[in-house]
Amino acid sequence: MKDIADRNNVSGVTAARIFDHINYSNSFLTEVLSFDEFKGNAGGEKYQFILTDPAHRKVLDVLPNRKLENLYAYFSRYPDRNRVKYVIMDMNKDYRALARACFSKAIIVADKYHVVRQVTWAFENVRKQEQKKFADARRKYFKRSRKVLLKRPDQLTEIEQDQVTAMLAISERLRYAYALRNEFFKVMASKDSKEARKRLGVWNMMVQGYLEMLPEFNACFKAFTNWQKEILNSFDCPYTNGFTEGVNNKVKVIKRNAFGIRKFERFRNRILHTMAA
Repeated sequence: MKDIADRNNVSGVTAARIFDHINYSNSFLTEVLSFDEFKGNAGGEKYQFILTDPAHRKVLDVLPNRKLENLYAYFSRYPDRNRVKYVIMDMNKDYRALARACFSKAIIVADKYHVVRQVTWAFENVRKQEQKKFADARRKYFKRSRKVLLKRPDQLTEIEQDQVTAMLAISERLRYAYALRNEFFKVMASKDSKEARKRLGVWNMMVQGYLEMLPEFNACFKAFTNWQKEILNSFDCPYTNGFTEGVNNKVKVIKRNAFGIRKFERFRNRILHTMAA
């Protein structure tokens, strides 16, 4: 605001007042929608809801909160809801219920990044539990080597491969968890939903065989069972939540530069203005 005011020879208050009169609105829905939320701390709400069009890399709207009743009311006002073909989201059951209710003809897609993250969390939980059993020096070594363990095997250097081999030799549980995680990468490399269905079925059977040893994978296994249809849809859908996640990162920069924006309308204007520029 100060920079704009200085360049136009007006006060900062005047620049803010003019900016507050800008009214961005969205009057239609596109064929591909992406849902997400971000921590905005604006307008008395901790989280705000963002709606984007990943096909055209455009932010459609920012809503003041993520309350389901308000989201239902917002989407219900659009007469063109049936033109929406894809709705892409993280694995949030409330948003899935929202999409099913508001976009009955759309294909719901679970974003691949959030799918892989479920397996990563399970593996990380195994690592954390195992390193607690070690003496102080070894525990710190495992903690420092976290990034090496999280790397894909084909991306490891020769030295890192030796590190991983040494660490896996110490813990049987970690070794099996590492194998399960790597097998899941093969699922995600499937060329379409048909191939992914077969590979995911095999992976699920593997996990079932190790659940007694690796209970940390139980939540992951249940999530994939409940979200199987939406996960498989992601292999036939050419879009992801990547653009939306990128927008959320830019929103964090806006917040940081402004030391936070309490007024939601001004925050929304700032986001939409910046993303349209």
